[in-house]
Amino acid sequence: MVGAPQPDTIAAIATAPGRGGIGVVRVSGRRAAEIAENILGACPAPRIARYGDFLASDGTVIDRGIALFFVSPHSYTGEDVLELQGHGGIAVMQILLQRCLESGARLAEAGEFTRRAWLNDKLDLAQAEAVADLIEASTAQAAQSAMRSLVGEFSNHIHALLQRLIDLRMYVEACLDFPEEEIDFITQGKVSDKLAAISAELEAVYASALQGKLLREGIQIVLIGQPNVGKSSLLNQLSGEEVAIVTPIAGTTRDALKSAIQIEGVPLHIIDTAGLRETTDEIERFGIARTWQAIQRASMALLLLDAQQGMGQADELILQQLPPSLPLIKIMNKSDLAQQTARLVKTDNVTTIYLSAKTGEGLPILRQHLLEMAGWHSSADGIFSARERHLAALRQVHTCLARANEQLQQAELVAEELRLAQESLNSITGEFTNEDLLGEIFSRFCIGK
Repeated sequence: MVGAPQPDTIAAIATAPGRGGIGVVRVSGRRAAEIAENILGACPAPRIARYGDFLASDGTVIDRGIALFFVSPHSYTGEDVLELQGHGGIAVMQILLQRCLESGARLAEAGEFTRRAWLNDKLDLAQAEAVADLIEASTAQAAQSAMRSLVGEFSNHIHALLQRLIDLRMYVEACLDFPEEEIDFITQGKVSDKLAAISAELEAVYASALQGKLLREGIQIVLIGQPNVGKSSLLNQLSGEEVAIVTPIAGTTRDALKSAIQIEGVPLHIIDTAGLRETTDEIERFGIARTWQAIQRASMALLLLDAQQGMGQADELILQQLPPSLPLIKIMNKSDLAQQTARLVKTDNVTTIYLSAKTGEGLPILRQHLLEMAGWHSSADGIFSARERHLAALRQVHTCLARANEQLQQAELVAEELRLAQESLNSITGEFTNEDLLGEIFSRFCIGK
């Protein structure tokens, strides 16, 4: 239950594993002050940094550093919180953590500090998820969008939608109390116009959320084609470094090679795969099998062809085996050798780009088109971080509003659709969320956060 005090005290190393200049052990819960007394000799004054020794149970010094104590509810979790900032050695952090556990804490689970912040109304669920998104952000733009969600920009949009939805729902349900009246309350109250206004606002929020999801997750792009068409060369060009070995020997790439790049802040996860062909080489066959696995997981595929030879029977066979729903770009590589100019051609809903992975000619055309196919709008402003579950909830709200608009002659059905829409919006910020979903969300956090 939100706001319910947690019975136990948790502790974890809050800094990344490995050596560092500083390491932090964080403690949260009712026994934080008691643990501070055990380790420091006395609990520090709230919000005042204290420099001193961190003591073992026998009085020997474990480390020396800074201690901070935050009194409930003025802390990240809303509970009493102790932070011990010492030297960032692997061994010393583990010893200090063990000392906290000996003093009455238990090891925190993944995301448990942030979950307690949510339980104690320090964050709503969308903001809590933004904490993890900020930590995991791989580009500056993704970090900025996560920060906008963390400070409540996404939640504010959701709450504004909720208020308009609640107001309309209250009006419609009030109409149900006067069934004997001849006045058409639905028409008089302009319910259809209000539904349209809420839907328009919903679409704007969805568009921003979709951009935020793209910044957060990026897109998975798989490079496919026959051997020696230039997949590895293209991967190296896009990455800006020699990620893949390039030789004229067919079958050089035996396994999927991954490289993460960014274009305008959007993360692109490029996967170079083994060339697709019939082979008796057992290792190469394993690589080809993994190629098809990568294709199944991809958001987009680039089918590389030799511009000098064009589309052959083997290429047609590859096309026929691709998932029909997988977005595809045909890449006519080696355009320099074929004396073709770099360009983009659209025919029969298929995009073909002529380029040279060796010289880099045509790469800007490809980069821009990748963003367009992913749905990225470079002019988008004020983007906030979002996840697929948020988009699914917003789509459900849209469906409910559409059904409500179709049933304006039956106020009871309109009221029910508005109730369902409200529940879907509430699930985004956590006012209405099942325990299974909460477990899934917080299990993806790192321990110590």
